[in-house]
Amino acid sequence: MAISADLQVSPILLRPSNVEELLAGLNHHHEVMRQTKHLGEALLLEGLVKPEVLQKALTHQARRRASGDRNADTMLGHILVQNGILTESQLQSAIAAWLGEPVIDPQLLTPDPKAVALVPRRVAERESVLPLALQDDALVVLMANPWDLQLIGELRFLTQRKIIPAVAKAGMLLPAIDRAYHGIEASPGLAGSGAIPWEGAQPMRVVKAPETPGTARALTDELALTPESDEPSTEELVASADNTLVRMLNALIREALSHRASDIHIETRPPPQNIRIRLRVDGALEDYLEVPCRWRHALVTRLKIMAGLDISEHRKPQDGKIDFSRFGSTHLEMRLVTVPTAEGLEDIVLRLLGNRPPLPLDDIGLHPDNLHLLRRICNKSYGLILVCGPTGSGKTTTLHSLIHDINTPDRKIWTAEDPIEITQQGLRQVQMNSRIGWTFAAAMRTFLRADPDVIMIGEMRDEETARIAVEASLTGHLVLSTLHTNSAPESVSRLLEMGIDPFNFSDSLLGVLAQRLVRRLCPHCRIEGVASLEQLKSLAQYSLGSAETSPQEQERRVNEVLAGWFSRHGGSDGHIHLYKAREGGCEHCEKHGYLGRLGVHELMLNDDKIKGLINRRASGSEMRLAALAAGMRTLRQDGIEKVLQGLTDIGEVLLATNI
Repeated sequence: MAISADLQVSPILLRPSNVEELLAGLNHHHEVMRQTKHLGEALLLEGLVKPEVLQKALTHQARRRASGDRNADTMLGHILVQNGILTESQLQSAIAAWLGEPVIDPQLLTPDPKAVALVPRRVAERESVLPLALQDDALVVLMANPWDLQLIGELRFLTQRKIIPAVAKAGMLLPAIDRAYHGIEASPGLAGSGAIPWEGAQPMRVVKAPETPGTARALTDELALTPESDEPSTEELVASADNTLVRMLNALIREALSHRASDIHIETRPPPQNIRIRLRVDGALEDYLEVPCRWRHALVTRLKIMAGLDISEHRKPQDGKIDFSRFGSTHLEMRLVTVPTAEGLEDIVLRLLGNRPPLPLDDIGLHPDNLHLLRRICNKSYGLILVCGPTGSGKTTTLHSLIHDINTPDRKIWTAEDPIEITQQGLRQVQMNSRIGWTFAAAMRTFLRADPDVIMIGEMRDEETARIAVEASLTGHLVLSTLHTNSAPESVSRLLEMGIDPFNFSDSLLGVLAQRLVRRLCPHCRIEGVASLEQLKSLAQYSLGSAETSPQEQERRVNEVLAGWFSRHGGSDGHIHLYKAREGGCEHCEKHGYLGRLGVHELMLNDDKIKGLINRRASGSEMRLAALAAGMRTLRQDGIEKVLQGLTDIGEVLLATNI
C-alpha cells in the first residue's frame, strides 16, 4: 500500500501564553481525549492526518489482519510511520497526547509562584520537574518523564496535592526551572527553603584568561551584561553560529589549545555561584575563567548539541565526541563527558585530542641505553611489546612513536584504538565501538585475517584480548599494546593473573616499558644551584632504594653511584648543578615555572631468567630482582638521572614514582 498526504505535519504542542490558558487548554484537551476511544480519532482531532489518509491506513490494517497477520507491523501507528505520514517522534507525541500528556513549551508562560513554592528548588532541579499551576486540590507539573509513577507519588506526598503531569518540550525544562526559581527569596514554606545560603561564597580568581576583544574573557563579560530576555533558546543554540555564548565557547576551546591544555573542566554550581572553568596544563589543574551562573544550562546544552547528545537527559551521564572543525577553523577532536552532580546540575569535561603527528622516538625522553634496546626489539619480526603505566602517563604517545620508527612501506600495520588520538600516514587505524560489539578482541580476530605485519592494540582490557595478542605474536606478527600497571615486572604478573598461558606468554614477550610523565623545567627561567654532598648522597640513596644491606655495603654502593654521577654530570668547577622552578615563572612558561612534560622510563627485557620465572608464575618482586640484576634502570633511577641533567626537579620525580 502507498499512502500519500499533502498535509504539513507538526508536533503536538500546547502554546498557552499564561497559566489560565494552560489550565483551560489542559482541561479541554483532557475532556476531548476522554471521549476519544481510538488513536485514529486522536490523530484526526490533533490535525495530524486527513480523514481519507486515515481511512486508507485502516483499510490496509483490516486487510492484513484478515489474512491472519497479527504482528506489530499491523498496528495503525506503525503503518503511518512506514508510509511516511508520521515520524517516530510525532507518533510518540500523538500517543502521549492521546493518553492525556500534551507537550508544553515552558518559554511561553510564567509559572504560578504559589505552585512553585510547593516544591523546593533542590527537588525541582534534581528530579527535573517544574510546578506550573494550582487548580483546586491539583498541581500541574511539567516533567521530563510524566510516566514516572514513583516520582509522581513522591510529589503527591510532598505537596499534598493531586499531580497533573505534562511533558516539557525537549531541552526547555532546566532553563525554565532556573527562571522560575530565580529571585525567589529563601524563607520557610517557599521554593527556596531548601537552598543553602551562599552569602559567604567568594568570587573565583581568574588566572590567565586574556581580556582583549574576541577572547573568552571578553565574551564572558559580554554574557554578564546580556539581559535575561536575550538568552538564546535551544533552537537558537542549535542553529546559531554567532551568538555570544557560542563565540565564547569557541574562543575558550581555541585558547585552551594555545595554552597546551589537555582537558577543560566545566563545573556548574548552585546559584549564585558562577560556573567554574579550569584547564589541565602539563598535568596540573588551574583556574581559568568563570561564567555567570544563569548561563549554566545554556552552556551545557550547547556542548551537548556540539557532541550530538540528548539535551533533554540531565540525570544520567553521557559521553560523546566533538569535531571542532565543524564549529571553528581549528582542526581538533574532543571527547566530552557529562556528569550529573548535586542540586540537579551537570559538569562537563572536555578532553582535547587534536590530530597531532607522532613524536620521533628520540624525542620522548628515553635514556640512550633504553632507546637502543627498545629499537632492537621493535625491529624483530614477531613478539609482544607492552607499554604500561597509569591513565595519562603518555602510553599512547610512546606506542605511536614506536610505530612511527618502524613504519616503512614494506610493513602492513593495523591499529585498534579508543579513541584515535594520533594519526600517521601508512597506518590502517580503526576506532573501537563497544556498543556494536566492535571491541579490541573482535578487531584482533579481524586483523589476523587481513595479512598484517604489525598490530597495535590500544589497551589489553580483558583475558580474551590478551590471549589473542599472545597467539598473534607467536604466529609471525609483532604486537604492541598497553596495560594499566605500575611497573614493568607487575605487568607480567597482571597478565598471568588474567589467565594467560605462561608458556606461550614467556615465548612471545619481548619487553615491557613502564613510564610516567613529569613536568619539564622551563629552560628560560629555571634557577640553578650547586648541589651539596649531602643532597647528592640523599639522591643516591633514593636511587638505590631500600634494599637490606649492611651499612658498609650501602656506603660502597652510594659512592659508586656518586662517582658515576660526577663523571657524567660534573661541571668544569667540579660540582654537580641542580635546578628548580622559579616561583612565578616567566612569559615563556606562562608564569608556571614548567614548560611541557617528559617521560621517565623503566625497560624490562625478556631473557632466559625472566622466561623461567614466567613459566613457574613467579611473583612480581622476584621478576623485579632478576630484571635489576640484568641491568634494568628503574623509574626512580631514570627520573633522578633527568634531575641531574637539569630537565626536571626532584619534587616531580618523587611525585611521579611514589617515593
